[in-house]
Amino acid sequence: MSDSKDYYGLLGVERGASDDEIKKGYRKMAMKYHPDQNKDNAEAEEKFKEISHAYDVLKDKDKRAAYDRYGAAAFDGSAGMRGASGMGGGAGAGAGFGGFGGFSDIFEEMFGDMMSGGRSGGAYSGQTRGSDLQYALDITLEEAYKGVDKTIRVPTWQGCETCDGSGAKAGTKPERCPTCSGTGQMRAQQGFFTIERTCSTCGGGGTIVREACDTCSGQGRIRKEKTLKVSIPAGIEHGRRIRLAGEGEAGLKGGPAGDLYVLLNIKAHKFFNREGANLYCRVPVSMGAAALGGKIEVPTIDGGRSEVKIPAGTQTGQQFRLRSKGMSILRSTSTGDMYIEIFVETPVNLNGKQKDLLKQFMGKDPDKNSPESAGFLNKVKEFWNDLRE
Repeated sequence: MSDSKDYYGLLGVERGASDDEIKKGYRKMAMKYHPDQNKDNAEAEEKFKEISHAYDVLKDKDKRAAYDRYGAAAFDGSAGMRGASGMGGGAGAGAGFGGFGGFSDIFEEMFGDMMSGGRSGGAYSGQTRGSDLQYALDITLEEAYKGVDKTIRVPTWQGCETCDGSGAKAGTKPERCPTCSGTGQMRAQQGFFTIERTCSTCGGGGTIVREACDTCSGQGRIRKEKTLKVSIPAGIEHGRRIRLAGEGEAGLKGGPAGDLYVLLNIKAHKFFNREGANLYCRVPVSMGAAALGGKIEVPTIDGGRSEVKIPAGTQTGQQFRLRSKGMSILRSTSTGDMYIEIFVETPVNLNGKQKDLLKQFMGKDPDKNSPESAGFLNKVKEFWNDLRE
């Protein structure tokens, strides 16, 4: 390789290029001049080697610094340069993967474990982790307030007790796959690269069962319902999930079990609406009680009752707060508040006498007794008058 070669030029980048730009430049040029793309082209093969060597140097911070200072002579073994740069080793330095070290980095980035050497050594056990499961659990608002332990029954895959999850018949055990020697993968050479594919004999498991377990038919697990206890903390909110580690589906051939996620659904309450830690209760009161004032008794989430004083002239929509009568707060000793929202009920099914009394009441001074209604009517009149002008 000629010392006069410009490593940056070989990769098609500027001298001050970033690491990412150098990598992108190398990828582009390597793909262009790769021998597989240029059959029987000696010039392209030589160009590819030069590009790979340039990338080997420029991708390394120390080598790049030496190149920027001394040029290509820093890597050709010239006297004085080796000691000055601390590098040495010539073009062979870092030239792995068939002499094209740089391209192996790019190829591994693109194809990962499919590349030869991507899988660590040793036989593949064939064990597969079980799937995670989700279970929807309904609870009441009172249970969410206090916290509760619930027992649930979950249909799932469980490890076969007959074969201890191996899938093999009693007295036998799984054998290493003779086709892939227990790796679970078959290797095929394609040009410069070694590609791994799943072994067709063992399906990637690495082992085969000569005689399958009669109970699980060789799967190492059986379909079964199991009973679990779920502890629900006080203050839990609707839609939260509780994770039970290792309580999901059993893995294949003795593999680890997945997890079970319990999804909480808090059922609607007949009195209370929840917003965070606060509770809201809509309470109807008679027109007389709202007009004259009085006291009402309301239920609380803890099963008790509270008395609320209603002042005279209370209107629909007015709220009264009961401190610390709301929901428990998760992982806290505090509680939210409870809000009473008043709804003034209009009388119905009036007899003649009651109707006459209401007419007498309304006929005296309606504007004084119903200021909001009178104010609204006045605004409507002003609106119509403005339209006429």
